[in-house]
Amino acid sequence: MVEVEEQQNPPSDQDGDDDIVTDGTSVVHGEPPQDESEPPKVDSAVEVLHEKVTKQVIKEGHGQKPTKYSTCFLHYRAWTESTQHKFEDTRHEQQPLELIIGKEKKEMTGLAIGVSSMKSGERALLHVGWELGYGKEGSFSFPNVPPMADVVYEVELIGFDETKEGKARSDMTVEERIGAADRRKMDGNALFKEEKLEEAMQQYEMALAYMGDDFMFQLFGKYRDMALAVKNPCHLNMAACLIKLKRYDEAIAQCGIVLVEDENNMKALFRRGKARAELGQIDGAREDFLKARKYAPEDKAIAKELRLLAEHDKAVYQKQKELYKGLFGPRPDHKPDSKNLFVLFWQWLVSLFYRVFKREGHKDD
Repeated sequence: MVEVEEQQNPPSDQDGDDDIVTDGTSVVHGEPPQDESEPPKVDSAVEVLHEKVTKQVIKEGHGQKPTKYSTCFLHYRAWTESTQHKFEDTRHEQQPLELIIGKEKKEMTGLAIGVSSMKSGERALLHVGWELGYGKEGSFSFPNVPPMADVVYEVELIGFDETKEGKARSDMTVEERIGAADRRKMDGNALFKEEKLEEAMQQYEMALAYMGDDFMFQLFGKYRDMALAVKNPCHLNMAACLIKLKRYDEAIAQCGIVLVEDENNMKALFRRGKARAELGQIDGAREDFLKARKYAPEDKAIAKELRLLAEHDKAVYQKQKELYKGLFGPRPDHKPDSKNLFVLFWQWLVSLFYRVFKREGHKDD
């Protein structure tokens, strides 16, 4: 491992697409279930992994399965089976769980058995008996699990490191964690260029698992710069994938994470503007594009997006104009009333006779 002092520059920002245009579409990893209050309903076949552990596949994964001492990164939701009470959700914490197969905590034994049967990207429903969960006593701290409670897990295996060393993130040095994350980022970049977006997203998520908030808060100076040079490109490429998926709110969130650290990041501004425009947030999108243009005044992609917004405004104005025209109707042509003309004629005639007689009266005098 290269020592930090020998590394003159942070890892390069090779974030998969040097051009900020993100055209094209592809499928990324499956979206989590919308209803989080109870376990999802699954119709797939039940696979018996252990006397106390069964599995139903929600979404198929790809590649190999983790082996003993693999370091796995996963998101999961957990419910007590009898009451359907959800007691844990890693997605709310926005931090994947790190689980080393064979070195898991006792209460995670059943979960580890399930995870060891899964492939990267797979999502599954696990039923775990209390004997391989929180046991006879349960847990009265966090999480709060009653005694002898069978557990239902909805699990997504993001990916795993097949190191066979069983080394947790907490046992790594700063250099080791940044290096491991950078390797994941580079693997993701290669997959991104090949349009294998599902696999790329998983690599980026695993890289970000090494760059959690608890880790970033400890860094400053060049160490923090090195970490951000890995972390920010992962968020930006995830945003690019989410825009292609039309998951614009999630893309905006990924860009927002980058902009907290670097408020003038052009790619983050551009991609957030693109997502906002798709959601109809025209003023916000224009603000992002104009700010991005300050840092890249000649960028054709930014100019194109601003032109599209201008055309959108013009089209909206034209539609409103047509709407109001149809609402109030065309202005009627003024046609003189024949009755009014007759009255005017007689008034003129009377006035004429009056002037004639008046003139004759002056002559007689």
